[in-house]
Amino acid sequence: MSTPFYVSPQQAMADRAEYARKGIARGRSLVVLQYADGIVFVGENPSRALHKFSEIYDRIGFAAAGKYNEYENLRIGGVRYADLRGYTYDRTDVTARGLANVYAQTLGTIFSSAAEKPYEVELVVAEVGETPEGDQIYRLPHDGSIVDEHGSVAVGGNAEQISSFLDQRHRDGMTLAEALKLAVQALSRDTNGSEREIPAERLEVAVLDRTRWQKRKFKRIVGNRLSRLLAGDSDAGEASETDGTDGAGPSGVEKTDPEAD
Repeated sequence: MSTPFYVSPQQAMADRAEYARKGIARGRSLVVLQYADGIVFVGENPSRALHKFSEIYDRIGFAAAGKYNEYENLRIGGVRYADLRGYTYDRTDVTARGLANVYAQTLGTIFSSAAEKPYEVELVVAEVGETPEGDQIYRLPHDGSIVDEHGSVAVGGNAEQISSFLDQRHRDGMTLAEALKLAVQALSRDTNGSEREIPAERLEVAVLDRTRWQKRKFKRIVGNRLSRLLAGDSDAGEASETDGTDGAGPSGVEKTDPEAD
């Protein structure tokens, strides 16, 4: 009878973590930034059908990098959790912290289970507050840990380099146009230090806008409005609520459910 092959628990966990990190790094990076009136999500995404960013509930947004089918399952689970909790208790009981805890438990259980591979995803859950001080941004790596972020966060691809770039340049009170320009500059930097141009049609942009009069603060920025913001037109941030940029239906479920690595 042959002796079973032994791998220490530490080595097994290290191998699983390395596997997940490599999968996440193959996806395109995205960034989440605070600005004066809310939180902006920016990512390079050539697909118009598959979204990296989604609405979860009234004031809560979701961003993810990695394997689409895996984080889409997590997004749908988050919407169901939020809808059930808001209906059972109160809409104000649905918070980004509570949602992040649910995601952390799910990711942690999958990561430590020997019966299945770890999820190749990294998530960001953000909630816009009544004031900038009330904004919440949580980053959830593949192992289910929770990192409380402030100001800016990057995930996927060369996130470490992008985060360093943002930490040096992001400041409180930026306008939407300034935050968007900074995000695109960060995403445009290649690992060798050179810069490339990312056209507007390859960008996916969404915001949680605290100044929006509706309860639901999530909306997408597309088309002419996005082009004007990229050109530095701060007034484009005040576009009409009927400009068709929302892209979401009742209960945080989007009219189209898109995103790409």
